[in-house]
Amino acid sequence: MAAGADTRHTAAHLPLMNKANLCRLLALAAIWGASFLFMRIGAPAVGPAALIFLRVALAALFLAAVAASLRKPLQLARHWRHYLVLGLFNSALPFLLFAHAALTVSASLLAILNATAPLWGALLGAVVTRTQLSAKAACGLLLGVAGVAVLAGIEAAALPAGGGLAIAAALGAALCYGIATTYARTTTAVDAFANAHGSMWAATVWVAPALLFAPLPPALPGVPVIAAIVALGVVCSGIAYLLYFRLIAEIGATPTLAVTFLIPAFGVLWGHLFLDEAVGWHTLAGAMLVLAGTALTTGFSLRAVFPQRPAAQR
Repeated sequence: MAAGADTRHTAAHLPLMNKANLCRLLALAAIWGASFLFMRIGAPAVGPAALIFLRVALAALFLAAVAASLRKPLQLARHWRHYLVLGLFNSALPFLLFAHAALTVSASLLAILNATAPLWGALLGAVVTRTQLSAKAACGLLLGVAGVAVLAGIEAAALPAGGGLAIAAALGAALCYGIATTYARTTTAVDAFANAHGSMWAATVWVAPALLFAPLPPALPGVPVIAAIVALGVVCSGIAYLLYFRLIAEIGATPTLAVTFLIPAFGVLWGHLFLDEAVGWHTLAGAMLVLAGTALTTGFSLRAVFPQRPAAQR
């Protein structure tokens, strides 16, 4: 999920969820869910470093073209330090960690572990602000930990050597998103689109040195791999950010959080359909525990997504 969006909206100033926004929400969840499928296809073929460099570079070029057409300035001289921090924790590090995990871990499991990001964000937020978590949020964290334990415990036993480290890398990626979210809440507000655009260029700068230490791919990638890489950069990073910030502007941050709960469903679906990944009882049980924990910790409810209209408007 993207960090740094301006979430200062009130329900009175936001339109209710309509069909167009519901379609955008589902499309965003489907796209971000597919990112784990594309990483699972691309990482073994070209390596994690090359895959992620191409992802962020393509996204940066795409968003630069959009910025030029919309005449949205990047204000690089003013915000370059901010972009570097956000690009590191919201893109470069988590993308690299997920790509490394994708060498071993299924797309389904990656999508579910990604859903722990709000749990990390809530925990880090409490630490930074030195506030005690409510009993409800604490129960949510325990549920999330239980879900990860169910998933990791069973999956790690079935994975080849290094499976445990791969799962840890995926959880580290989710932690990075939590760090990025916490940072974005405590820094100077920057335009949401500029955050996406600037952070992608910063991520490109961060990832580029990793190419010096990455082995060359054993063979030129085929058409399916190239298509996966382009989709990962342009669609899953570039277009997805545009959808995300459009939803933030249209319905607010809290309803948009629903995408967190939809991504695992699409991630499991795409992995099953295109990679023949098995969906066991532990996958469903672990996913439900993680999502229930996330809902409790963040205070999310369906009422935020589909608020009731006042009686006078019915």
